[in-house]
Amino acid sequence: MKPLHVLVLAAFLPLAVLAEELPAVGPVPASEVVLADFLWQRRPVVVFADRPDDPQFIRQMAILDAGLADLEERDVVVITDTDPAAMSDARHRLRPRGFSLVLLDKDGQVKRRQPSPWSLREITHTIDRFPLRREEMLERNPSGR
Repeated sequence: MKPLHVLVLAAFLPLAVLAEELPAVGPVPASEVVLADFLWQRRPVVVFADRPDDPQFIRQMAILDAGLADLEERDVVVITDTDPAAMSDARHRLRPRGFSLVLLDKDGQVKRRQPSPWSLREITHTIDRFPLRREEMLERNPSGR
């Protein structure tokens, strides 16, 4: 390796250390994150409720917890918001009413809103139909399906 290449790599090494680590699959409280941080990195799945003891919220979280491996494969981060008074970034941007499940793609666009809990199968199949997800699947397996 040429000395100039080594010098350039050494100059950028501190920047790699300073880079913020994205949260794991989840669940992550909405008060701790900003949706823009996930742009082109992860697909936010945001679960809203007016109270943490909402039966629909509890059911949805149990479903998501059971399928974290499938969600990790799809670069998903689960974000929860059960405090309407706090007005988190996600709540301000997505404006839910009561219980709501919102699927966003890596480009930050809302792809699906659901007013009731969804099964893991419905969530993953919907994500797999996103155009960006289809491109990712073709890149990982160029020979097709």
